[in-house]
Amino acid sequence: MLSDSPSKPVNEEEKSFLEEVTRFYLNSGDFNGISVSHLSGKLKRSWKGVKPIGEALIRRELIGILDSKSDVNPAINRIGFEPTQAQLKKLENSNLGHVYVYPRDAHLKAVVDTSDYVDRPYTLELARGHQQFSFRSFDLSVLEFYRNDPRYMYENRDIDGLISIRDEFYRSDQIPEKDQILLESFGFSFDANLNRAVAVFLRYLSRLSPEHQQIWKAKELAGVYKLHPDYFNYTVVGDWGEKFPIFVAFCAEMHLVNAMTCVMGRAPLFRQTFGRCGEQKPSRFTFLVRPTLEEFNQFALLLDQMISDNINKDFFRKEVPTETETKRVDGKIEVQPKGTLTLLNDWLRSYFRTSDWEPWDKAFQHLKEVRRLRQKPAHAVNDNVFDQKYISDQRTLIINAYSALQTLRLILMNHPAVKAAKIDIPDWLAKGLIWTY
Repeated sequence: MLSDSPSKPVNEEEKSFLEEVTRFYLNSGDFNGISVSHLSGKLKRSWKGVKPIGEALIRRELIGILDSKSDVNPAINRIGFEPTQAQLKKLENSNLGHVYVYPRDAHLKAVVDTSDYVDRPYTLELARGHQQFSFRSFDLSVLEFYRNDPRYMYENRDIDGLISIRDEFYRSDQIPEKDQILLESFGFSFDANLNRAVAVFLRYLSRLSPEHQQIWKAKELAGVYKLHPDYFNYTVVGDWGEKFPIFVAFCAEMHLVNAMTCVMGRAPLFRQTFGRCGEQKPSRFTFLVRPTLEEFNQFALLLDQMISDNINKDFFRKEVPTETETKRVDGKIEVQPKGTLTLLNDWLRSYFRTSDWEPWDKAFQHLKEVRRLRQKPAHAVNDNVFDQKYISDQRTLIINAYSALQTLRLILMNHPAVKAAKIDIPDWLAKGLIWTY
């Protein structure tokens, strides 16, 4: 529904032009622009006859022009319009079928009836002319609603992700239609202090049901946030990402370690790996969704399960003692099995030769710290604490754990069989092209 516009006065020809462009935009179903050729047909006039009207409205910023040379999809307003003179030049293009016309926010704010978009704040923003690839930032906890509900498929790939109702619940009476949603893509954004937030383009937010738009609106953050560079590159610019997330790099190192131990003719060091690039990594092996002690402890547990609990004792072939003997005060000998990290440390010190053990000593301490953090909550009752420090604590923990695996891989690369095999190290991994936030 359109109301009378209190914007700058327009003559009857300009009014007809604006009304046609606006009607098409609001009724298109996806807030599309109208092609110049289609618009001419609607106005029942040649483009030559209406072109001066378009030029006047462009100068007054009541309409905007996009074409296929300046935007990969000119039928939607992805990232906004070029300066006035650049838009006017588009009207000289001989291939006008690829030129699209839009009503601009100055006009739309005045004519759009907000009652048509009750409880749909993000659809209203598009109706008022906002760019479809402008984004809003949200508290990370908004993802919990979907992550913890098994009816949704929740994928978090560290830089981006998606949320969708699972097939078995789609159009099912087990879940209301309002909850059968699809969020095609979400990414992450950061404030000046690298505090992480969920970032979603208006295009995807506007497609949520009214009820779910309200859920997200309640978690929207104020302040200045910048999109993750790689998410911006491949969603807006259309370029490949520059780097890989550290969780992917961790899985890649684990995969390489196992490849090297197999070349050495031994059982794989890790009983399970998670894909060459983390394709099978656990869903919670990513940055925390909520900065709480409970979430941090769960991550430490998962990380230790992927490392020390995952070490295959068959790798060591009983080449190092698997037990320790301790003399008690009563003179009896107490025998205890060694942990897998201790076995790894003992084996390396027995079979690896170096004049500088400092890198491995540091790596070993990092691995033991993961183990210590995993064991700590098992022996204490802690209230769940909310504190932003757990975000940085987790970042430090995964960086150190990754560094330890990298050090182990570099040590194994010195084995003669590994040298001879010339195992391929991904270029991005060798160059350290890794995102740590």
